[in-house]
Amino acid sequence: MADYFTHFSCLIDVGSPDKAARALALFQELREADQNADDPEVAGFSLTRQDAPEGSTLWIHDDEHGDVEAVIRFVLRLAAELDLTGLWGFEYALTCSRPRLDAFGGGAHVIDLGARKSIGWISTQEWLVAALNGKDADA
Repeated sequence: MADYFTHFSCLIDVGSPDKAARALALFQELREADQNADDPEVAGFSLTRQDAPEGSTLWIHDDEHGDVEAVIRFVLRLAAELDLTGLWGFEYALTCSRPRLDAFGGGAHVIDLGARKSIGWISTQEWLVAALNGKDADA
């Protein structure tokens, strides 16, 4: 039997040590609420401070089975809670414990933190299918 995985590891700079502490507190609060939730909000990833107590950079990563949509929801919530602006994005990889067709790939997402919305994404699997079917490979 094959095991399928989604992996990511990315940084987000929230601007100040105070905002980093608030982000970590929000994450912990949501994690505790998720214990009794049917649809957990922050399952599928971990959040830690990257650069000691005085830093403002947070490390978002999966522990084994990442949830890309949960990361996007959390970052959008952080943007609203901490009044973040600018563009932010991350990549993810799709892997499998055994060779399987359509089991490998990945993608990336770009979020406009100020507008509080995802502005673009790409899936390597969808891109490959489109390119092989004659669509613009650079689109």
